[in-house]
Amino acid sequence: MDASPPAEVPDAAVEAGRAPEAPAGMLLVPGGTFTMGLDGKGQEDEHPAHQVTVAAFFLDRTEVTNEAYASCVKAGGCKEKDIHVVSKAHGGPDAAFDHPKQPVNGVSWNDATRFCAWRGDARLPREAEWERAARDGDGRMYPWGNERPDADKAVFARQFGHDTTDDVGSHPNGRGPYGHDDLAGNVWEWQEDEYDPIAYRRPGASTGTPGTCEEILATLNHLRASGEQGFTGSNPIPNSCEHVLRGGAFNYDGFGLRSSNRVHHPGGFRLAMSGFRCAKDAK
Repeated sequence: MDASPPAEVPDAAVEAGRAPEAPAGMLLVPGGTFTMGLDGKGQEDEHPAHQVTVAAFFLDRTEVTNEAYASCVKAGGCKEKDIHVVSKAHGGPDAAFDHPKQPVNGVSWNDATRFCAWRGDARLPREAEWERAARDGDGRMYPWGNERPDADKAVFARQFGHDTTDDVGSHPNGRGPYGHDDLAGNVWEWQEDEYDPIAYRRPGASTGTPGTCEEILATLNHLRASGEQGFTGSNPIPNSCEHVLRGGAFNYDGFGLRSSNRVHHPGGFRLAMSGFRCAKDAK
């Protein structure tokens, strides 16, 4: 496999009309440099704000839907989703998540990776790519800008057993800078990267490259031994290499939808709050 990075498609190429045509259901995110992370707010793992350069890529306009995921299951390429234990534990009927155009949830990182590969030459986005798609080059707090979230822009502050997710694309006023829907709220989105609490202080920070699993485990052990808090919010410090999720979910508060927010879970976890969208290199 060719491990070389794809050629960058800068903003100027997009403006000049030379950008590659996006595959169906995807939108181009131009290559360039943007501010990743956040200073003065959020959790310690969002610090410091720093400049990151990424190559151009395509990203699904919406989160993958139940309908789309079911096609993969029917074709034998994916496992059925599973949210029964989680949703019932929180008092929510399974049907509250199962409409065709709602984002698929109850899928693991492994499931999401398998779906993107089944769809053809696609993958999960890297954490830096996802934040580029949500923040453009102006360092905005949320995909639509710096205004606080409201029900017109995103799905959030809901409870299990009542309102859960909405059909994808139901909140056009919350679209990101490149036209993507639901980058904030609805469901958390699995990322390709393993969660590195000090990724922004590593030598690879300028390209959005986290540490290796071995380096991550050493950092987690150090944080645990020193009693440090704030890297993982209220969650315990992991004992294994977990995967990042981005974007907030229907049960999160408004500030939790900020585009710099990072959470993490083991790749095998299937949660009612977690879904995904796919990415693809723009070559």
